[in-house]
Amino acid sequence: MSSRIPPALRGKGAKAVLVALPIGLTGSLVALPFTAQAAPSSDAVISEVYGGGGNSGASLTHDFIELGNAGSAPLDLGGWSVQYLSGSPGSTTKWQVTPLTGALPAGGSYLVAEAKGAGGDTALPTPDATGTIAMSATAGTVALVHSTTALTCLTAADCAADGTIKDLVGFGTAVVREGSPATGAGNTTSVARGAALTDTDDNGADFTGATPGPRNSAGDGGSTTPTPTPTPTDTTPGALRIHDIQGTTRISPQNGKTVTNVPGVVTAVRSTGSKGYWIEDTAPDADPATSEGVFVFTGSATPQVKVGDSVLVSGKVSEYYPGGQSSGSQSVTELTGPQAIVLSSGNELPKATVVDASTLPDAYVPQAGGGSIEGLELQPATYALDWLEAHEGMRVQVTDTRVVGASNDYNETWITTKPQQNPTPRGGTVVTGYTNPNSGRLLITPLIGDKLKADVGDTLTGTTTGPVDYSNYGGYTLAATALGQVKSGGITPEVASKGKSNEVSVATYNVENLAPGDAQSKFDRLAEGVVKNLAAPDVVSLEEIQDNNGATDDGTVASDKTVAKFVDAIKAAGGPAYDWRSIDPVNDEDGGQPGGNIRIVFLFNPERVSFVDRPGGDSTTAVEAVRDGNKGVRLSASPGRIDPTSDAWKSSRKPLVGEFVFRQNHKQFFVIGNHFNSKGGDQPVHGALQPPTLGSEVQRTKQAEEVNGFVASLLAKDAKAKVVVLGDMNDYQYSKPLATLTSGGVLTDLINTLPVNERYSYVYEGNSQTLDHILVSPGIKKPDYDVVHINAEFSDQTSDHDPQVVRFK
Repeated sequence: MSSRIPPALRGKGAKAVLVALPIGLTGSLVALPFTAQAAPSSDAVISEVYGGGGNSGASLTHDFIELGNAGSAPLDLGGWSVQYLSGSPGSTTKWQVTPLTGALPAGGSYLVAEAKGAGGDTALPTPDATGTIAMSATAGTVALVHSTTALTCLTAADCAADGTIKDLVGFGTAVVREGSPATGAGNTTSVARGAALTDTDDNGADFTGATPGPRNSAGDGGSTTPTPTPTPTDTTPGALRIHDIQGTTRISPQNGKTVTNVPGVVTAVRSTGSKGYWIEDTAPDADPATSEGVFVFTGSATPQVKVGDSVLVSGKVSEYYPGGQSSGSQSVTELTGPQAIVLSSGNELPKATVVDASTLPDAYVPQAGGGSIEGLELQPATYALDWLEAHEGMRVQVTDTRVVGASNDYNETWITTKPQQNPTPRGGTVVTGYTNPNSGRLLITPLIGDKLKADVGDTLTGTTTGPVDYSNYGGYTLAATALGQVKSGGITPEVASKGKSNEVSVATYNVENLAPGDAQSKFDRLAEGVVKNLAAPDVVSLEEIQDNNGATDDGTVASDKTVAKFVDAIKAAGGPAYDWRSIDPVNDEDGGQPGGNIRIVFLFNPERVSFVDRPGGDSTTAVEAVRDGNKGVRLSASPGRIDPTSDAWKSSRKPLVGEFVFRQNHKQFFVIGNHFNSKGGDQPVHGALQPPTLGSEVQRTKQAEEVNGFVASLLAKDAKAKVVVLGDMNDYQYSKPLATLTSGGVLTDLINTLPVNERYSYVYEGNSQTLDHILVSPGIKKPDYDVVHINAEFSDQTSDHDPQVVRFK
């Protein structure tokens, strides 16, 4: 969810810090005012930030940060650093640090070189300091810090309270910034202060987009103008064709070189976002590994060519990595800084290649032992991603294809070109293992203004046509210039069977950052899901309940208002008067949306079950299994949390444990609600590194060990104890964390009791998969289990997760 962070307010107090100057600089000691963004700076500031180095269209090879000094005395930067934070930090996002040395001259500049990109032909002036941070060209935060220790603040308010920050600049859509964010940053533009280095504590007012002008402490550098592509002198096609530029690997053999008069016909134009147009050669070669299409990137300029124009294009060949090369994405071969000659208009377009069930190979992508596949020769007859790469920029078409990923807010819709590939009963395509990511999936993103509104199982009828593009969100894309029509597949939200009177029903539901400020309609639809679709379970374990003011990060941790609003909505929908239990987390320690303090909450129907309250459970105290005389086992505290100070739960939600009694027969059962750490930061399945590294799995495996160990401690004291472990585990039934969770036979993952093609509760990149699970101990006999599909397959979903429910005697 998006969040609005209030402008950072600087404090007024300041303390003097004595800074020793290096030998040879005027003066001896300078007293600098120094607090957490104490006041608009009259001396050292961040004067320019550029994250487009080496990107498409860029002249400069490196990212850089420039400091400026409006004061009359130099500043010793020994022990200082510049630090970078991504524009939308998550709970586990870390600041990246570049230490500084030397001095910032009075009235002068100081240049910090950062990561080098794949393109560009102009080096920076000799930098005063060098780092390796790959900054975003469009959104991020840079701080000048009187320390080399990485900052920990992840919100504007928290950074405003950090006494080590001298200056801070957020640009693009950065949530951490002073005032409003600076605008105008891009591949070919920096954000820069004016010559006076005015600092009003409002980044949007102090910075403007500009041609990058890096300058070092020696005064070298200044405004740089990208070398223009030479204007063609005649209308004769050049020596190279598009297939020569694309080559037989993922990286162009002409990368970084300027090419002249490349012929092609304009097949599509993109006039918003990443502007440019596609051209395709009408005289292809005979090599199936070389694409005949390429994207011409025009930067901020709206393309002046039209579809059907026959053109000669001159420009620099660049490899653009959506999301940055560090994201693990593949690159798009582009022509940048283009000059075009239009030879004629209204030409017939090259025939689109048909993509159907027989086109894409069943094998998905070549393997490189975790390394890059970029240098491998393409095998389009063997691997689906190689086939798509070999058609990058070329026109393709699909006809009467089934939707396997519902349309989203970004007007993206997933279809399958292989309708018989692991189909689900409701029309999706289920993923069954890491080595089988369903090669027939393809993302449809319209270039035209039409909006798709399709659910899983619908059919995109007729013909959808456009060039093959690539994005870090989903991989290869059909950028549609002609779009089919949606025909309903007829799926409807499922309704679970109501349990028998002698059965306990327990459910899990991720309600996606539910906060009091959310629209009443969201509460009402979630409530309808609990009452109607889940048949009002006796116990509901909720994930992602936020605190009473949602994403506002002001120290609030209580969630009673959030839960009360939800309980009231359930009653209004005809459901029971649920009671609830939870434990408030330590502020900002459980991950999720910054400031939201998400946690697990148990709702329970007091007419059907009783909650056993035992004191002592809090945010930092570990619950334990205690022998209960001759009766079996009980909890040391109820509700309680499993080992909340363990590193396994760092910046992640801690499991909530509760002891319940079924009123009808006074039988005891335990519920453990979970929300394991997210998969954020894992390399993409469609990326350049194969197989992708799943870095986030390490922490989830440790979390699974903790929960498995706690369940084992319950069963050691009562082998017949009835334990339900459930929640958003953020991993698959065939993953290492789930294998760890069930190890020793202490738990059975009920998703594995369903037919293979029904094992899903979530749809991501067109793959039906499961992140949510209900597991039970051996003491629960013949559980009746159901995944209730009401969200994940629908374009108007209330949450991105489907709930699940288990019933047992």
